[in-house]
Amino acid sequence: MTERNDDGIVDEQEADVRDEDAQDVDDQDADAQDDDRQSEDDRDADEANGDGSEHDEPDDDEMSAVDSMREMIEYIARALASNPDAVSVTEEDGGDRIYLHLSVDDQDKGKVIGRDGRVAQSMRSLLRVAAVKANTRISLEID
Repeated sequence: MTERNDDGIVDEQEADVRDEDAQDVDDQDADAQDDDRQSEDDRDADEANGDGSEHDEPDDDEMSAVDSMREMIEYIARALASNPDAVSVTEEDGGDRIYLHLSVDDQDKGKVIGRDGRVAQSMRSLLRVAAVKANTRISLEID
């Protein structure tokens, strides 16, 4: 392809380079559109199989999340306690909030609570992170 610039000079090489660049841009746009169509097809297939939505069965997801939080608190408390058999965690539904009650032996309360309540606050922080991820509210009470 032959082109003339403002001075009237013919520059065939630059014209060829511009044509190739335009071709590359068109190819990239086509590839991006193919990728978009593929991801849409994947989402449609996932929704048809019930895999696409996190909220298919919120009660089961919420219960399993609460169970895992309960198990996490029990695991931490058993690791800290001198008498791990006396550790128990019960859950209570309080409407918009779930309460976890941690019961430990009297001699282990200091270990579980920690100096200035730092261990207890750390456990509550871990619960808060897990609760936000599970889209729920949870409180820890130490008995």
